[in-house]
Amino acid sequence: MNVELLVPLASLALLDSTSFGTLLIPLWLMLAPGRLRPGRILLFLGTVAAFYLLLGIALLLGASMLFDTLQEVDNAQPLRIAQLVVGIGLATLSVLKKPWPKAGKERQVARRAEKLAGIGPSLLMRMRGHATDPSAPVSAVFLLALTAAGIEAASMIPYLAAIGFLTASELSMTGRSVVLFGYCLLMIVPALALLAARLLLHDYISPRLKKLQVSLSRNASGAIPWLIFVVGLYMVGDSLNALL
Repeated sequence: MNVELLVPLASLALLDSTSFGTLLIPLWLMLAPGRLRPGRILLFLGTVAAFYLLLGIALLLGASMLFDTLQEVDNAQPLRIAQLVVGIGLATLSVLKKPWPKAGKERQVARRAEKLAGIGPSLLMRMRGHATDPSAPVSAVFLLALTAAGIEAASMIPYLAAIGFLTASELSMTGRSVVLFGYCLLMIVPALALLAARLLLHDYISPRLKKLQVSLSRNASGAIPWLIFVVGLYMVGDSLNALL
């Protein structure tokens, strides 16, 4: 396995590690009132990682079958043209989605706050409250993890890009699955590190974790337009390189 594959995959995994399900909800659980319950947080993270591993293997199988079929036909030009169109569309979408002026960013934050105020506590917030209740069964944490991962799966562009990298690699299906396992493990490493710090440093680190939680809640989607733009440019460049 070469560095050209490992570096982008590790970068994408670390970016995925800062998502709503892999970091923000674990922070919520760490900062819940009452006694810290590390077992529940480990169950949550393990469930999220297992969900993405199984989902990724299913996607790899489907993508590999499609890739092999196209290779047998020996006519990848339509696929490359489609890739070019999708890449241009993603890059354009990122420019339209990102409010570049400061005033636009402030309006976006205000609209998000107004929307949240109007709809009240979300499903995940209610589930979080139930999962952090000492009297609630462990299955509440399991259900919260599956719900968060399922909601987020379709919008996790880094993860989908990683599946694309693995599909295009020369690794066997077993090798791809092993790398995907490492990817999913790396996704939860930052949350595990914060949990270890919370256990060792107790209340000393709690205010810092609270600040991190607030920052993530405010800027959770801030990097998405940039990522969409980068992925779009990569798809455009790769398709043009194959077509020209």
